[in-house]
Amino acid sequence: QVQLVESGGGLVQAGGSLRLSCALSGGTFNRYVLAWFRQAPGKEREFVAAIARSRATYYRDSVKGRFTISRDTAKSMVFLQMDNLQAEDTAVYQCAASSTIITSNYGNQYGYNSWGQGTQVTVSS
Repeated sequence: QVQLVESGGGLVQAGGSLRLSCALSGGTFNRYVLAWFRQAPGKEREFVAAIARSRATYYRDSVKGRFTISRDTAKSMVFLQMDNLQAEDTAVYQCAASSTIITSNYGNQYGYNSWGQGTQVTVSS
């Protein structure tokens, strides 16, 4: 049973930065595609970024150039570096993992079968 535990959320002013971390246990790290999703109050969960086993990366348009996803095999961790944060980035951020998802489905939450509990990111304007 894969477990994911996020950390690194908090309160930051607009224009600031945060780095989210997610530790994976209970599975072979290199088997998994890893992603970050977020959900703001009253809104649907949305895709933020994904990183493939090959380390190819994918982002939603609104975070391109501001967010960077990376993975560390030795630590079994995935990271989301978030720069130039804006009020609209405020949400609960969750990491997700899948060993079976195909590339064309990386942005689809239903393609992931393991989820962390989430970490709150609040950006004040």
